[in-house]
Amino acid sequence: MARLLSDSRPPRGRPGRQGGALLALLMLAGLASCAPGAARRGEGLRLVPATAQDLLVLARQPGATATLINVWASWCAPCREEFPDLLRLAREERRRGLRVLLVSADFDSAAARAFLAEQGVGGPAYYKVGDDMGFIGTLSPRWSGALPATFVYDARGRLAGFWEGRTDHARFARAVHDAMGRGTDPGTKEEHR
Repeated sequence: MARLLSDSRPPRGRPGRQGGALLALLMLAGLASCAPGAARRGEGLRLVPATAQDLLVLARQPGATATLINVWASWCAPCREEFPDLLRLAREERRRGLRVLLVSADFDSAAARAFLAEQGVGGPAYYKVGDDMGFIGTLSPRWSGALPATFVYDARGRLAGFWEGRTDHARFARAVHDAMGRGTDPGTKEEHR
């Protein structure tokens, strides 16, 4: 069963800075993608605050053949269950230009860091800042706020696929391949809900 973003725990500590400084930090933190499996036990892992608009800017940056944004939370069982398949796809498709942006709804919590380190994620990952409804509506007005939520963008930053709830490696791969223009069967376009 999918969890709702509004079920998130309240933020701990101060929220991240907003505006131009945040966007500059996001770009310095790594435009290419998180580096799942590149580090042992979260070596080099950093959580960077991001609004939905910041994530869309990153998805539209040149250099990727597709961008996958996955919004998850460490306390969300379906999120935890699909994570290994998501990271496997990220490793497989990195050389082909896939950019993966992992976005925690945990905020900058110890639980999110621990989960990412346990999964072997190195480099930047992101945590949601800002109003829940604004965040949801900016990424997609079709998104109910259920977690996990996955958004796949093509090389031009156009939304090519979206779904809520847990999925598997095959569905991640199909959506990414379609966004890259390499779908195996033209009749298997990703559903948007």
